[in-house]
Amino acid sequence: MTVPAPDLDPATETPALLRSALEHLRLEGALFFRSEMTEPFAFESVPNKLADALHPGAERLIIFHIVAQGSCWVSSEFGDVYWARAGDVIVMPYGDRHTIGGQQDAEPVSIITLIEPPPWDELPVLHYGGGGNRSDFVCGYLVSDDPLFDPALRVFPPVFVVQMPDGASARWVRESVEYVMKDFVPAHDKQSMVATRLPELVLMEVLKAHLATAPAVDNGWLAALRDPVLAPALAELHRAPEFHWTVAEIAAAAAVSRSVLDERFRQVLGRSPIKYLTEWRMHLADELLATTDVTVFAIARRVGYDSEESFSRAFKRARGLSPSHWRTERRERGARSD
Repeated sequence: MTVPAPDLDPATETPALLRSALEHLRLEGALFFRSEMTEPFAFESVPNKLADALHPGAERLIIFHIVAQGSCWVSSEFGDVYWARAGDVIVMPYGDRHTIGGQQDAEPVSIITLIEPPPWDELPVLHYGGGGNRSDFVCGYLVSDDPLFDPALRVFPPVFVVQMPDGASARWVRESVEYVMKDFVPAHDKQSMVATRLPELVLMEVLKAHLATAPAVDNGWLAALRDPVLAPALAELHRAPEFHWTVAEIAAAAAVSRSVLDERFRQVLGRSPIKYLTEWRMHLADELLATTDVTVFAIARRVGYDSEESFSRAFKRARGLSPSHWRTERRERGARSD
């Protein structure tokens, strides 16, 4: 499902390719619920273990916690620790293991011991802690097969904290939090703005705020979009994925030699130009299979394969299923989650 972002703050100086990715971002399986913690508290979460229970067939989740009141720290399994205060948003874009705690020392407990397992008749409110000062969170859980959340590309850090800048976006997110804190919505209400679309829109605004202020990085997709060699190469590959690209033609589009192109792809993106192109074509095929009734043959042509057979072989190597079986399984999964 493509979710249009609300028309709020003016566009920032984000690379065109990234703006396009955000505009066409597909999110689904959204859930919103609240947590009320009192000092001292600390809990550990492995969100991806709940992915299939929250959204049948999903392998990973996108998590964000809006700090509505109080403060906390968050650490990833990679050891980084960040502090977040009221108004900040904590994002775990790949559903990695993480720990959240308060100002006072506490031994972390597993979050699965604090909450009834799904399915829920009502969206849960999680209460935990030692009875001291309170911190409140609004928690969003979403699912996406979009390349922005592909752990292989690692567009984002495993965990990051967004301080929403003053302006319309920040006010809109605050109002959304206030709405969730006041309204308690049944979990089965698929038409509810709180239970479904609102978390998607909130995440979109948070990501835009993060990307507008994110520090420069040396590798990954964000680095590639700002790299003088890779940015024009990626722009051409994304503009015409159906073209029968060779390394020489990609290098010519970037106005560099083949050796320089290959070196930059491997240094920044950790893969060769052709491997990146193949992965991007598979992402495009995923979207067409999931959201349209276009034939497999037509999809093959759109993503650069001359025959349905060659496309099907490549897709099965990448996804473990033939295109038609993948499409059927995806639709059955969607039906089970409705």
